[in-house]
Amino acid sequence: MRALGGIPVNRAHPGRLVEEIVARVRAGQRLILVVTPEGTRHRGKLWKSGFYRIARDADLPLVLGFVDSATRTAGLGPTFRLSGDVSADMDRIRDFYADKRGIHPEGFTPPRLREEGPLPDAA
Repeated sequence: MRALGGIPVNRAHPGRLVEEIVARVRAGQRLILVVTPEGTRHRGKLWKSGFYRIARDADLPLVLGFVDSATRTAGLGPTFRLSGDVSADMDRIRDFYADKRGIHPEGFTPPRLREEGPLPDAA
């Protein structure tokens, strides 16, 4: 991964990665940032917010990508800049991914960030 220009992630201190990437962008370094989807190892309750903080703090547009096993398609969705309203931004992301199914759908973590507040009750 490093040979391709990848930046290793220290999962014990992921916040430092956000700060490092934002600093690189602000210093004028050109880069393409790809963040892998949630649920690749196990189902979680929330998405990690690093992608959101990087895009917001570095003023980078977000491009949504997908691999849909149900339709056997892959592609890129909309590109947009975050508004700063976390719930509204995540609503756009939820709407986009609502009809997409990953290769291991049992591991899908619904798009929701801790910053949106408590999880709604499952009724």
